[in-house]
Amino acid sequence: MNYIDTKYISLISPRLRNFTKKSDYLWNFSCPYCGDSLKNRKKARGFIYRTKNDLFYKCHNCSVGTTLSKLIEFMDNSLHKEYVMERYKEGQTSSGRGGRGAGQSISAPNFNFTPPKFKAKKSFKDLVSFADLDENHPAVKFLLKRNLPKATWNDIYFCPKFFEFSNTLVDNKFPSLDGDHPRMIIPFRKQDGEIFAYQGRSFGDEKQKYITIILDKDHTKIFGLDRVDTTRHMKVVEGPLDSLFMDNCLAVAQSDLRIPDLKNKTVLVPDNEPRNKQVCNQIEKWIKEDYSVCIWPKGIEEKDINEMILSGKSPAEIASIIHTNTFQGITALTVFNSWKRT
Repeated sequence: MNYIDTKYISLISPRLRNFTKKSDYLWNFSCPYCGDSLKNRKKARGFIYRTKNDLFYKCHNCSVGTTLSKLIEFMDNSLHKEYVMERYKEGQTSSGRGGRGAGQSISAPNFNFTPPKFKAKKSFKDLVSFADLDENHPAVKFLLKRNLPKATWNDIYFCPKFFEFSNTLVDNKFPSLDGDHPRMIIPFRKQDGEIFAYQGRSFGDEKQKYITIILDKDHTKIFGLDRVDTTRHMKVVEGPLDSLFMDNCLAVAQSDLRIPDLKNKTVLVPDNEPRNKQVCNQIEKWIKEDYSVCIWPKGIEEKDINEMILSGKSPAEIASIIHTNTFQGITALTVFNSWKRT
């Protein structure tokens, strides 16, 4: 990465909705590929980020992942040609095809890159779990309002200053502490219990309801690996909190629920949004790839599992609904076409 990359990010930034620079090598904006959200124009789930010495783009809504070069080409083909030429004059290539040559020098420099090590127990030791908070604490009332199972409270934490806390784990993650606020911390653990990521859930009307911090980029973002029995079939949902209501359930904290390595051992359980075009497009894609998918029956009005719990349904009842409404192949496509309302 060099000044040319940052120059062209600045040139395309006026065309990117909700564009903001989060840190020296992290930019956030609404995804230009999927539009991010037709209902909420403030949604911003696209990120340009640095890995070693290159910049890449990833959307945590539609799961598009590509190089900076390809993103610029998608935004403006003429500008992309200028970008390629300018890099070429500097002795660099920018094929935009990923892999070797995408944003790297012709004579590649030798980088001594050592990934940061994260000591989970030491870093989280000062946070108080909800199980240890006084029952009159405002944050506890938030969990009670959502009927979250108390058996799960011991591994959900209260963080009084989320930005400040995150900066102790990821250098300069939030360059400015203005507007710092409390959040619920939900750790993502490996099977051995080591934390590789965590999600901060807001209590108020903050711009981003959920902020996911990745501590180990080499690990796939899956919540619940330490809780499930991988010898049995598993459910996959979007929200970590929703997964806590269900037995043997994983969450991926994004709308694309696919876990390719577990394809034959998982049932994908999307939110119940038949009028949401993005959700419907995702489900249709999963069916065509022969995943097992839960398609909620028409009598279910609630959007997600937590709303179903709040409406009076028990976890066992919801599990039964999922089981009897899980389909695959041509049957799934037929039921899906009857379910969607887009």
